[in-house]
Amino acid sequence: MKRQRTQVVIVGGGPNGITAAHYMGLYGIECIVLEQAEGILPYPRAVGMDDEALRVLQGIDIADRAVRDMICNVPLRYYNARGVCFAEVKPSVAQYGWPMRNIFMQQLLEETLRDALPARQQVELRQGHEMLSLSQDAQQVTLQVRGPDGEVYELQADYLIGADGGRSSVRKQLGIQLLGLTHPRKWVVIDTRNDSLEAPFTALHADPQRPFVCIYLPYQQRRWEFMLLEGENEEAMCEEGNIRTLIRGHIGDAVDELEIIRIRAYTHNSRVAERFVEGRAALIGDAAHISPPWAGQGLNSGLRDVVNLCWKIAAILQGKAAPAILQSYDTERRGHATDLIALADNMGAVLGLTNPLMAGVRDWLFQAVNSVDNLRSHLLEFKFKPKATIVKGLVYHERAELREDDLVGQLFIQPEVETAGGQCTRLDTVLGHSYAVLGYRVNPAEGLSEQTRAYWANWGTRFIQVNRSRSGPARNQPLQAEGAISVEDVYNRLGAWFAGVRDCVVVLRPDRFVAAITTPERLESVLRKLQEQSS
Repeated sequence: MKRQRTQVVIVGGGPNGITAAHYMGLYGIECIVLEQAEGILPYPRAVGMDDEALRVLQGIDIADRAVRDMICNVPLRYYNARGVCFAEVKPSVAQYGWPMRNIFMQQLLEETLRDALPARQQVELRQGHEMLSLSQDAQQVTLQVRGPDGEVYELQADYLIGADGGRSSVRKQLGIQLLGLTHPRKWVVIDTRNDSLEAPFTALHADPQRPFVCIYLPYQQRRWEFMLLEGENEEAMCEEGNIRTLIRGHIGDAVDELEIIRIRAYTHNSRVAERFVEGRAALIGDAAHISPPWAGQGLNSGLRDVVNLCWKIAAILQGKAAPAILQSYDTERRGHATDLIALADNMGAVLGLTNPLMAGVRDWLFQAVNSVDNLRSHLLEFKFKPKATIVKGLVYHERAELREDDLVGQLFIQPEVETAGGQCTRLDTVLGHSYAVLGYRVNPAEGLSEQTRAYWANWGTRFIQVNRSRSGPARNQPLQAEGAISVEDVYNRLGAWFAGVRDCVVVLRPDRFVAAITTPERLESVLRKLQEQSS
């Protein structure tokens, strides 16, 4: 049997797997992606992307290209049985550098990701290759793989990433259970083309007679989703004539112009793998956690997995960190992934009420909430979405007791900054792809010992001094900082952030999460604490 070897093997060539492959290539890690299918499915599956996920794509220089096929800042509306909008999510802020709520079509994103993959010379995508089995020991993971010609070969790797979806073969081979529940009601999903309906938003119609969803998609496409009621025949309800009848009840004769791309009934699951890491293998995306679609966070959670996991695997392989840090992926990601599934469950429960009395109570409650300014703002800006917060993991909290306003372990903001050359750019461009230490109006590189400097230089850490806008003596004379990169805070957003935390130095991880907040005097000690966590 032919044997091959690589550093990382990824099973699954969907958007999560290919994004992970891009990150491996970015870090200079050899990687092979095994994808059983020969091509990309030609219809949308995931259709919602948030600002955090776009920031993940920004890290591999894909976001600007992907956004060309997206509709940004699309409102989300809830309608009651009378067709009256009783709640709306309409975010307009861009805290992380991108719009908060965007509509896309998965097959177009996958094309964009794959088209850019050949530029990663260390990465190889193998389509039509199926993983048959896997085993692992203390040194490596070994896979038996069948190629498109039927030949079976052995593939060895230092680490394995399972990105092969809800029915993950990797998860099953590792003996990891998927815990949770399957929802009793199925939904029929219909994707259509040649849409002319004047409804440029996502509409969740909480009609107790039959809840349904109507999603505005790019390029004159639209998605409809209808709940199957108790006792209805799934096969009969999926017939095109019955589907057109359902849609006709909402848009009239305009349904005759629609081209139906596909019809499929889905069972919704709320499940989380009992562990995300097993030895040298890690699960991401639906292989690790499956969510109902109502919060639009399924793919977004998977991309958060990618950006959390990949820099750690790369650091281990490059000798910068100990293998034990792999376990922090489970520690840091499990809670947030579970919280988002709970959010989707709650949103689905609100949408899916079929009892008219309960639906009436729900409508009254939302109307009451909409009349209170701070609650309305909470709804409009999607503030009810749980924030990813790392309490335990590769972060250092200087205070023994955590406070509610502690921003350590949260995703750092991404405003625009101006470089010394006068170019305005998003902050992550300046941060680079490793750790970064930002000082607000102080040089964070000053006063560090040679030993500490050498350790963090090995990581490729960037030290950055943030100055107030136009703080130099003249337009072409911005302030400089020896041993650090100097940038100006164009819109004073970084100044406001640092004012809120009261300290002036922040240590950022490669995934843009805050590893520590401190002062120049305590920075040496804090960096040593972070070094100990990775050793």
